[in-house]
Formats: sequence, C-alpha cells, structure tokens
Amino acid sequence: MEEYAYVLDYLPYGKGNIKTPMVQVIGEKGFVLLEATLKDNVSAVVGERVFVGKNGRDKIEKIKGKISYEQLTGIAKENLPVVLKEIVKKNEARFVDFINRTKPFSIRVHPLELIPGIGKKNASLIIEEREKNPFESFEDIKKRVPTWNDPVKSIVERIIKEIRGEERYNFFVIPPRMRR
Repeated sequence: MEEYAYVLDYLPYGKGNIKTPMVQVIGEKGFVLLEATLKDNVSAVVGERVFVGKNGRDKIEKIKGKISYEQLTGIAKENLPVVLKEIVKKNEARFVDFINRTKPFSIRVHPLELIPGIGKKNASLIIEEREKNPFESFEDIKKRVPTWNDPVKSIVERIIKEIRGEERYNFFVIPPRMRR
C-alpha cells in the first residue's frame, strides 16, 4: 500500500451519497489512484502531498478505496499530468535509475522503446551512452541524448497510459491485480 499520495482533486462537499469532504489522490510509489475522506475541519490543496499510510494520518480520515482512471473527476484528470510531473521530478533518481538499468525483453524489444518519445533510434543511443557512463540526472540525459526532448514528459505520458490500462507491460504503475 502507498504511504504518501498527492491530491488530484479536493471535493469539499463530498461526492454522490458521501457528503463529507473528500480527495482523489495518486500514490507516490505505485501510482495507485485512491479516494479518501478528510478529517473534520481539514482541507486539501491540489498537488499537496498527504500521508495515507496506516498510522499517523494528519489529514486523511479514511481511505474509501482504490479507483480507476475512469472514476476520476474531470478536475482530477486535468491535474493528473501536472501532479505526475512534480512526482517524477521529485523522484528523479528512481526514474534515471530505470533508464540506466532496464534490460531488453527480447532481442527485438527493449522497454526503453515503449516510452513515448524514445523509439528504437533513441533507445540505442541511450543504451550506448549509459554503457559509457550511467546517467546522473534528467539534464545529463538531455545533454547526452539531445534527440530525446523531454524525459520527464515522456515518463509522465507512459505512467498515464499505464494508469489507463493501455499498456501490456507496467514499468511504473502497480497493476490492479498486484495491488493489496
């Protein structure tokens, strides 16, 4: 289960038959979408990082449950790319490590090719560059692989596709069947 999540939408009057303030959030590690009620006299701000772990929640009263992309409000869907961009930037080392360490599925397919904006040509260049010296940051990637315009944007696009269930392989999102 996620320990921390980021607010995608704050619903001060609740939703449906739940008339208490709620939030829709996305987990920081596995990008699990959750709906939660807030404690009394507490509000939340889009993009805010909140503790959703078992003990010691300061804002979240109760996790109502996991939700799908389709269950997100329109506002949450609009905020998703913006919030994900911040999560990816704050966890840069994790994603750079993925770029440095990911291995091919087969002789024909490498996971890097499946990230939007990379393709076969850039994947080959990335592999060649990381063999010389592992990448240290997104800036380092941009300098050494100038044809890959925006690594953060590409990773965010991939995460959104995984959240929507549009991808065969999940690199960043915990698949629904593996969530607990």
